[in-house]
Amino acid sequence: MSPATDTRFDHDHQRRIASARTRVGRIAGLLDGLVSIPGTRIRFGLDALLGLIPGIGDIAGLLLGSSILFESVRVGAPRGLIARMLGNMVVDTVGGSVPLVGDLFDVAFRSHARNARLLLDHLDAQSGAVAPKRHGKLMLAGLMLALLLLLGLICVGIYAVVSRLF
Repeated sequence: MSPATDTRFDHDHQRRIASARTRVGRIAGLLDGLVSIPGTRIRFGLDALLGLIPGIGDIAGLLLGSSILFESVRVGAPRGLIARMLGNMVVDTVGGSVPLVGDLFDVAFRSHARNARLLLDHLDAQSGAVAPKRHGKLMLAGLMLALLLLLGLICVGIYAVVSRLF
């Protein structure tokens, strides 16, 4: 029996998508929409609050937000969508690492909410379709390598700034 005709496969995939929807929504809400400023439509979350801690906060936000990226890999999102989500994370991390202005950037850009919306829109468009190919361990290893490289670049940048100051 092929995976396309196996009802267990379809049921498992649908359950994986439902759990991914729940997790992605919670993570995005926690990181980008936890608190609202009364009288405004401005919301922010842990990502903006962690960004107040120089260097370490932006790295923590990147690591927490990567769980949305891994969920997209887990449900078989296309590589182009995953690349776009990774780009949002890079923009958020680099933009958020600028002192003072970066904290405002974190509140305005909301990369985790963007990534959650991208994934949820993709899943909505795919509802009822046959389960997509899963990218597997090689794709996850590539994403981890890209995130580690980004973290390394941020650490080198922080070291360069601190060494020039002192």
